[in-house]
Amino acid sequence: MSSAPRPRDMSEEQLGFQPQEAVRWLAPKVLVTTGIQSVIASIFGSYADKRELQGSLPAEVHRFPDADDDGAFWLDYVADLGDGFDATYSVASLLAAEELDLPDAGPLPRGRLLVMGGDQVYPSASTRAYEDRTKGVYRAALPEARGESPTLFALPGNHDWYDGLTSFLRVFAQKRAFGGWETAQTRSYFAVQLPHRWWLCAIDTQFDDYIDGPQLEYFRSISQEMRPGDGVILCTPTPVWVAAGSGHEVEKYDTIDFFDREVVRPRGAEVRVMLSGDKHHYARYAETGGDRQRITAGIGGAYLSATHELPRDLVLPPPKSRMRDKSPTAEYALAARYPKRLTSEAFAAGIFRLPLRNPGFWGLTGVLQTVMTLAVLYGLVETLGEQRDKGFFGMVASWTPALIVAVVLLLGGTAFAKIERFHGGGTATWAGVLHALAHIGLSVGWSFVVIWLYTTVLPRGVVDDWATLAIVLVGTPVVIGFLDAELVALYLMVASRFGINLNEVMAGQSIEHYKGFLRLRISADGDLTVHPVGLDRVGRRWRADPGGAAHEPWLTPSRPLRPRLIEAPVTVPRVSARPAAG
Repeated sequence: MSSAPRPRDMSEEQLGFQPQEAVRWLAPKVLVTTGIQSVIASIFGSYADKRELQGSLPAEVHRFPDADDDGAFWLDYVADLGDGFDATYSVASLLAAEELDLPDAGPLPRGRLLVMGGDQVYPSASTRAYEDRTKGVYRAALPEARGESPTLFALPGNHDWYDGLTSFLRVFAQKRAFGGWETAQTRSYFAVQLPHRWWLCAIDTQFDDYIDGPQLEYFRSISQEMRPGDGVILCTPTPVWVAAGSGHEVEKYDTIDFFDREVVRPRGAEVRVMLSGDKHHYARYAETGGDRQRITAGIGGAYLSATHELPRDLVLPPPKSRMRDKSPTAEYALAARYPKRLTSEAFAAGIFRLPLRNPGFWGLTGVLQTVMTLAVLYGLVETLGEQRDKGFFGMVASWTPALIVAVVLLLGGTAFAKIERFHGGGTATWAGVLHALAHIGLSVGWSFVVIWLYTTVLPRGVVDDWATLAIVLVGTPVVIGFLDAELVALYLMVASRFGINLNEVMAGQSIEHYKGFLRLRISADGDLTVHPVGLDRVGRRWRADPGGAAHEPWLTPSRPLRPRLIEAPVTVPRVSARPAAG
């Protein structure tokens, strides 16, 4: 079988896909479309759950019975990858390399198995989006494998669910080649039997909900093959242990605990490591007095998330859990994070570049301020002008447009502060109200400035009318819109210190650096070693390599990428060294 011709440049015609810029998350179009798709997907998922429909598809478990010549088995884990081309391709090219030689780590061979842990595309799923942001990018990094092709499995995240999982199943569940990787799954969830008595289970909880009947039956049937002393790597779409272990959204962890009690523990096996993406950083929580690990590694390509507000300690299962037969409680401590705390705080302060990083958001605040200013000016003119004989109700009517806009801003500000559901309390409400009042105050203050300019500074006559109109229709969206966007930035900076809108303070910047993935090794004695690979700076400039070999990347960076270990390798024994509970 002949190889496809290699591209001569980075045009869409040569690559077969269109490289995409990083998503600007606070751009009006993205805000509106993503919000609508999220609501529709939630409703669709409630009434037509694709997971239950998958019960008619073949139920398979993939097996890797053989290790490498030295008795070891390597696998890779990456999550949150299908955003901007530069970051996604930088990580993909590292994953595609047959071997990585990292400082203080030695050579790390490419995994025979690649697990994509969720959100393989942004901002929403479609066949074209997967091709442009994920599949085409990974094909360019590994056009074809030399020798045995590595196997690829993917777990859907919330962005993969935005079209009801239709595109995800077409891309990942039909056993089609994904560049040099071969897909093997038939459903959105899967189990993989690994050498040396390890299992990898990936559960699809669809918007952090529950495990559906066919999925639970699939894992129960597979668990019949597990034996006492087997180790399990559990992949979930979101790191629910972080919020639940610190006292928020406790019910979401119940699903994981239920899976552990119903599927894994009855067979004498144990979940030794939990992996997830969704939060776009690296955070490892280690069991206090034990050796289990809970790792978030959503650093495959999406915008960087903050780490400076991560809780230091977790209690799992959470004490407030409503499960009557919950697992024995264990404590976990934050052992490592990437980027480091001070780096994350410095990045958060960069939100004041918001109007420059997101010109569309600047345009949105400009439009809102113009509408509010016109409404306030109308009320002021009616109140201060020559029509005072209109009576009380007439005066109220003159302020109706301003009141309508003000109510919309108040509702919008409150909803914005409560995007994350566990901030539904009074603190978030007051933060949203004060945020909205600040925007209203800016409009009112600017309106009085316009009145003052019109009555005091500008010359009388036709000139002052046109000059005032220009000030309102041009100066408001450009100048006041800019100040309003900076007001949002100030709000995000302050509110994020209280854990409110912490995601938005980073999403508004679309930071592409500090990416990476996990490279895991199962040794002949059954120990699992996690190598967290970090890339502080992603590639920005690429050139085509038309003369390269068939298995080599289509594109090479103008400057070499410099991956490194985020922290020293973490070893997890297959069997716990701690005394059995109870």
